[in-house]
Amino acid sequence: MSQQSLVDVAKAPIIAYNQKDWGALKTAIAAGFVLDEVGTQRNIRGADEVIAAFQGWAAALPDSKAEFHSALVSGNTVILEVTWRGTHTGPLQTPGGTIAGTGKRFAVRACQVFEIADGKAQVLRHYFDMTTLLQQLGVVS
Repeated sequence: MSQQSLVDVAKAPIIAYNQKDWGALKTAIAAGFVLDEVGTQRNIRGADEVIAAFQGWAAALPDSKAEFHSALVSGNTVILEVTWRGTHTGPLQTPGGTIAGTGKRFAVRACQVFEIADGKAQVLRHYFDMTTLLQQLGVVS
């Protein structure tokens, strides 16, 4: 695959999330997709389980979207820099428990490392600062 094709494959699951299009998300990821969500210390395996996790984020942050800043390709690995933005209006599941909607806006930078094979995203290691997110929501100082 060309470098641009690899970037497009890596962006596809995030674009699907931005549109809250769970069918497109399922199409974009491998059946055995692995999400290593470093900020929450969750390691989720399998397309259906990962989609459920993404739906959990969408329930808490329904207008959340990622804005892409840069992409770097090395072999079949794609690194994306993004900024997540949105409003916290629903229950947010965190390692410390559920946080009721605060109505507060947030903007959190993140780095996503995708492994691509057979034209689909296979693995996503998602690095973001959960403390910064919680500070912006006003639940920690």
